[in-house]
Amino acid sequence: MFSSLSKPFFAPTVRFPIPSPASHRRSFSVAAVQMNTKEAKLWGGRFEESVTDSVEKFTESISFDKALYKHDIMGSRAHASMLAHQGLITDDDRDKILDGLDEIKKQIERGEFEWRTDREDVHMNIEAALTDLVGEPAKKLHTARSRNDQVCTDFRLWCRDAIDAIVLRIKHLQAAMVNLALKNEGLIVPGYTHLQRAQPVLLAHLLLAYVEQLERDASRLLDCRARMNFCPLGACALAGTGLPIDRFMTSEALGFTAPMRNSIDAVSDRDFVMEFLAANSITAIHLSRLGEEWVLWASEEFGFLTPSDSVSTGSSIMPQKKNPDPMELVRGKSARVVGDLVSLLVLCKGLPQAYNRDLQEDKEPAFDSAKAIMGMLEVSAEFAENITFNQERIRNALPAGHLDATTLADYLVKKGIPFRTSHDIVGRAVGFCVSRNRQLEHMTLTDLKSISSTFDEDVYEFLGVENSIKNFSSYGSTGSECVSSQLDYWVTKLDLVRK
Repeated sequence: MFSSLSKPFFAPTVRFPIPSPASHRRSFSVAAVQMNTKEAKLWGGRFEESVTDSVEKFTESISFDKALYKHDIMGSRAHASMLAHQGLITDDDRDKILDGLDEIKKQIERGEFEWRTDREDVHMNIEAALTDLVGEPAKKLHTARSRNDQVCTDFRLWCRDAIDAIVLRIKHLQAAMVNLALKNEGLIVPGYTHLQRAQPVLLAHLLLAYVEQLERDASRLLDCRARMNFCPLGACALAGTGLPIDRFMTSEALGFTAPMRNSIDAVSDRDFVMEFLAANSITAIHLSRLGEEWVLWASEEFGFLTPSDSVSTGSSIMPQKKNPDPMELVRGKSARVVGDLVSLLVLCKGLPQAYNRDLQEDKEPAFDSAKAIMGMLEVSAEFAENITFNQERIRNALPAGHLDATTLADYLVKKGIPFRTSHDIVGRAVGFCVSRNRQLEHMTLTDLKSISSTFDEDVYEFLGVENSIKNFSSYGSTGSECVSSQLDYWVTKLDLVRK
């Protein structure tokens, strides 16, 4: 029946036409005709031939960098105002440029603007359209500016806005996690190390651990934002300019801290994007860990939580399935966020100073990373708002694993027994229980004294998961009062209401 599988498999042959010398001559003659019909490049003064269609298609970036249009127009507005202030263009020219840029922005947002591949990128598209719209004044806009410093300025402005949007979503997820903790305050769950039962913890304490990680994620992004908030505009191609521009004026107009000190660094630096994508990657790893935990907890083997139907999916073949797919995809998309960072690191690793065309390839990883991380944060918050923890299932699962063993060791330490000795005593007590399929809290005092005479009646105040929780008291621990204090902190910090 399967004999056909033993036959050798040959992929179908794909034949690519090989141009003949005659066809080359024909293509050159066509290119010559096209050269006369194509729009002249804004940089084309020293060229006698236009680029081929394949080169134009390969080198264009308008297909993705048009996402920078708002920031490109912002930078151009600030630059035009500075040029007029410095007497490099007239006020009338400035006003025509500003009015034209406003009209172009409206056209883009109405979907009426024609993005042209032959104009290469967002900068050339807007500048050429501005020239079509207002004429000669538009030709003065690029005074004391290169696309090298222009794109760096646009990109820093875009990254700055992206960070603000991501931080807002982090705060939303933090609020969802704190509200979930408040809703389940007092619920004890098994705590794990090595994915083995370790000690009892309050669920609120566990959820707040993710809130703490998210806080560091937001802090990293804001630190990155502060470092990137310096203005490259006016650095020109790499060496600056001899024209009397005011870089401090444009920097202030665009909300930057100051102009970048070194013009070579200004146009060649991409560590602000690397740092941004590194911060996103760490956030993605935290979200992936949350996704993994909740996927496990939603399984029949754990059964600790149930997602609502609104955040679950089914199977095309198995009618009974209810899958926590959003959190599986959060876990999966972390790979592409990390991959975006790696792409950028490898892109930059061998580049000499200053600007190189390779750096055109920095946009798509950044756009992808920001889009992915925002989606991951949004769906994680929505998932957190639509899950129920199965308290009875969790309580029934708590006795297994001797979660109170470390608390019992602490009891002996309080009795004056060295910790290593206490560890050994409790280890023997656990062995006693394992051999009899019994829990520590069910050992009789006689049983305990047979292992160590130090045990007394008050030992039962340390046995059982509830007593273990009561006995945690160190700062930051899972003790009820400690966790309540942590909840109070986050309720205040996130401006929530504790019901």
